[in-house]
Amino acid sequence: MPTPSTQTQTPGQPTQIIGRALTLEECIAIALEGQPTIQERLANYAAARYRVNQAFAPLLPQFTGQVSANRSHNTVLSGSGGGIPTLQDRQWGDTFTAQILLSQLLFDFGKNLAETEGRRKLAEVEVENVELQRQLISATVKEAYTNTLFSQRLIRVQEQAQERAELNLRSAKGFFEVGTRPKSDVARAEVDVANAKLDLIRAKNALRTAIVALNTAMAINVDSPTQIVDNLVYQPVSLDRQQLRADSLRQRPEYRSAKLTAAAAEARERKAFRDFFPDVTGQGAYGGTQKDLNEAWSVGVTLNWPLFDGGGRIARYQESKALFESAKAAVKSTELNVIQNVEQAEIAVEEAAERILAAQALVASAQENFRLAQGRFDAGVGTILELTDAQLALTQAQNTESQALADYRISLARLDRAVGRR
Repeated sequence: MPTPSTQTQTPGQPTQIIGRALTLEECIAIALEGQPTIQERLANYAAARYRVNQAFAPLLPQFTGQVSANRSHNTVLSGSGGGIPTLQDRQWGDTFTAQILLSQLLFDFGKNLAETEGRRKLAEVEVENVELQRQLISATVKEAYTNTLFSQRLIRVQEQAQERAELNLRSAKGFFEVGTRPKSDVARAEVDVANAKLDLIRAKNALRTAIVALNTAMAINVDSPTQIVDNLVYQPVSLDRQQLRADSLRQRPEYRSAKLTAAAAEARERKAFRDFFPDVTGQGAYGGTQKDLNEAWSVGVTLNWPLFDGGGRIARYQESKALFESAKAAVKSTELNVIQNVEQAEIAVEEAAERILAAQALVASAQENFRLAQGRFDAGVGTILELTDAQLALTQAQNTESQALADYRISLARLDRAVGRR
């Protein structure tokens, strides 16, 4: 293997993965750093924070500069006594005004504060969306990592199966040459070798597919020759169901997001109700008029109270109430889904652990059965069918054990996701 100093870096491949095997934690860190979907969620959060500022802005003083220039010309009809009316032109009139306008919302019954609070809750929802994306990416990396190790394990199993089949083929040919076995034994052994080669080809292709999935999850080039540390071993874990449920409701971003969405809907309902009340605004202006900008100023207070708008405000209030009820129901629904996910993940972990123990016993029995069958065949008292059946049973038992180990690791990853852990 080339050393890090001599290996050429693949474009788009982080420096830290070159020339060494990566642990699961390192793969997750690379994915969390490079995945563009996280950057997308972070940008959405930034936009949500700016919307909070927009909602709060009407509560601050509003300054406006205003400059206007007008020129007017009038023609009037005039007449004196009993004479004939005539048209007379008046001189041009010029008006020029420059002033600064100041307005300050004095009291609005909390409309803008309610709107700001709602926007702030929605910004916090975007924070939870960022965390949700990170957890999803972590879970994807864990599954891709395990599938890669599973594919590597299957390759080793198929290589061993091919070695056994080739050994049996050599034995069958030797017995045939000395006349103690029929030609059919050689043909059957050749079929087993061919099947073992086909299974090995499929296992190698599965490994290539798994590495592509892992590289994609880490947001690096799919052609990168990623190497990982083997952790496909059985490590028993103890599960505290009540604690896991409590942790999931505290840590799952979907549940926190649902509660924040309900809080935002409640704030919008308050805003819609307060729209029935007036706004009180203080206004002031200072500037000059005419060419020499003679000083001019004004101060006033405005009460704006729409009395009837065709039922629009009533409809908006009713809509906000319905959305609030929907958001509260969504919180309960999310809670039920979270608990269900945790329970299903716990059951999957326990089931995979039991399968591992059963598969390990199955492998031990299959190995002993193959050893006996091979001994009987070598002694001339066993048949080729008995030997190939024992060989196939051993290969299937080893595949079953590898599958159980992979399922156990994936179940643990899904349990982490169900509980809200990366």
